[in-house]
Amino acid sequence: MGAAILHTLFAQPTVGLHVLDTDLRVVRANPLSNLVPAEDLVGRYFTEAYLIEDPDLAERTMREVLETGVTADHHVIRGRLRDSPDPVRFLRVSVNRLEDAQRHTLGLLAAVVDVTEEEKARTRAACLAAVRTRVGRSLDVADTCEGLVRAVVPEFADFAVVEVVDDVLRGSDPPIGPLGHDVPFHRTAVRGPGDAGRRDGLVAEMRRLPARTPYALATSDLRPRLVQLDARTPWLDADPESARMIKATQAHSLIVVPLKLHGAVLGLASFYRCQGTEPYEEDDLPLALTAAAHVSLSIENARRYEHDHAIASTVQRRLLPQHDGDRIAVETAHVLLPGRNRGSWFDTISLSGARTALIIGKVDGPGLQTAIAMGQLRTVIHALAGLDLEPDEVLARLTDTAGRLAVERASLPPGDRLRKESLHATCTYAVYDPFSRTCAIARAGHPAPVLVTPDGITTVLDVPEGPSLFSTDTSPFATASFELDQGSLLAFFTGTLVTDQASAQRMHEALARPGRSLRALCDDVVYHLPADASDEGAALLLARTDVVPPERVATWELAHDPTTPAIARTLVRDRLAGWHLDTGTIESTELIVSELITNAVRYGTPPLQLRLILGPSLTCEVHDSSRVSPHLRHARTVDEGGRGLFIVSQLASHWGTRYGNDGKALWTEQDITPVTDGS
Repeated sequence: MGAAILHTLFAQPTVGLHVLDTDLRVVRANPLSNLVPAEDLVGRYFTEAYLIEDPDLAERTMREVLETGVTADHHVIRGRLRDSPDPVRFLRVSVNRLEDAQRHTLGLLAAVVDVTEEEKARTRAACLAAVRTRVGRSLDVADTCEGLVRAVVPEFADFAVVEVVDDVLRGSDPPIGPLGHDVPFHRTAVRGPGDAGRRDGLVAEMRRLPARTPYALATSDLRPRLVQLDARTPWLDADPESARMIKATQAHSLIVVPLKLHGAVLGLASFYRCQGTEPYEEDDLPLALTAAAHVSLSIENARRYEHDHAIASTVQRRLLPQHDGDRIAVETAHVLLPGRNRGSWFDTISLSGARTALIIGKVDGPGLQTAIAMGQLRTVIHALAGLDLEPDEVLARLTDTAGRLAVERASLPPGDRLRKESLHATCTYAVYDPFSRTCAIARAGHPAPVLVTPDGITTVLDVPEGPSLFSTDTSPFATASFELDQGSLLAFFTGTLVTDQASAQRMHEALARPGRSLRALCDDVVYHLPADASDEGAALLLARTDVVPPERVATWELAHDPTTPAIARTLVRDRLAGWHLDTGTIESTELIVSELITNAVRYGTPPLQLRLILGPSLTCEVHDSSRVSPHLRHARTVDEGGRGLFIVSQLASHWGTRYGNDGKALWTEQDITPVTDGS
């Protein structure tokens, strides 16, 4: 039994056990890391085996245990295993003296537990407590910012800078994000290693955020940025002042957090870690965000819109999607670069059959009216997308609407200056089908999208260019279809993002890294923009294509027979039960399927197919080869039929008919509530 216990203790991976002789050399070991064999530790001093940062203190503690027999329990030290690639860790060490039956000292037993994550969490909690204690004790903005840097240095950051929008310091209303590159920021607090004299001159008193840097991006989309710094960081060339400061402080890791309040940008907080400390990681972002939120609330200022430029910025941001959405077969990300133009827009719309519409467009011109025109076109395209039209048909109808908007503007009174401003807009509309892995694309005067294959090869898709939306050219639009490999990347962008061959090449190089996340790729494209890039503003929409997982779709070929509705109900009930949906959804779906199948058997033509798709909602589709469209009727009380589609419309959140070359599909969507296996 004793041998079995010893074997088990020295085989478990949670606690590193080390038997030391009276000279403190390792006799037997079970190291924490499996990357270092136990045999490599045998014969070494314990302080050498773990490369402890303060070996003298550790040795004194162990010898005291040898002499007194008093256990040294839960001492936290910093060190790492010799020859291990792991960084320096926090280790909790407990040391006990080993004695024989006659109480002769044989050596020590040192138990080592890796408590790095616990120590990091404790440090973050202490730092956050300091922020809450020191920040907000004064109504002065400068004192509030100084309290932040004192709270985070050196516990969370080696070097910290807080910059506030200059108008906020003057008592004016903060601007609404996203900010332009001409907004001045004032340095209100800075703290780092060394004395104040050493820090002087490292950060400018006043600056405007250079474009295509983490600072500008953070104030653009109001999201934090975590960046690892080295000599090859591409955006440092665009920001020589920050490059000089980073070099002087030997910073290697950066977190940039916008100071925001209800959509208004108050300033920017930058936290740096320098040589000798571990780089930031994703777990550090919540602390930075919480600290920034606390500071923002403490900088209490009125939040009014600036004049026409700020109002247009707000209108544009509110009209655009607030999040990328949850779709079963497409992952999307976007970036919107601020500028004089407020008409850039993008959209992703879920369509029937797990398809996704990908849209990007631009209305030329500055100011509020441009943003309003953009919102009108975006609203129209949302309505057209619900009709399940081909991309060229969508753009044709959108052009008709644009023409009516132009007529309305031309009909304004002669004294209205808006009457003299012509409208010009471009748009690309694409639909991706995950079952056929095809993407159908049409464009109206807009740049063609870029395709990046899973192995990193970039190609500009050959999509015929149609006339722009407000053009007098009546040439028809054309749709181009492309079969995509699973994991392909589509990049849609406005023309200001790519102005020449050199900028196109830089964007292709930034996108040709398929292993990175879409958010990182968006940032990479911005980082690779040239220093003299247009300040008109731009939009980028990335979409990574996938397929519907087989376990989330069910398809049946059914007979064109009066008994088919009953068979279909049984198939649906069994499948939805296997997907763990609630009873109400199952019963509603059975009724929907029964009505759709009955309709197809009575009025459609074979072949007949039923398909269920489990995504954010439950989709039910019934395909037949007839192109005759059913109509919703409002049956009278005495009528014996005519209520099928009315029942379907009441049970489904959305329903419709989609036509194809081989017939039509009646589809419904239902909101779902999954249940657990134990329900």
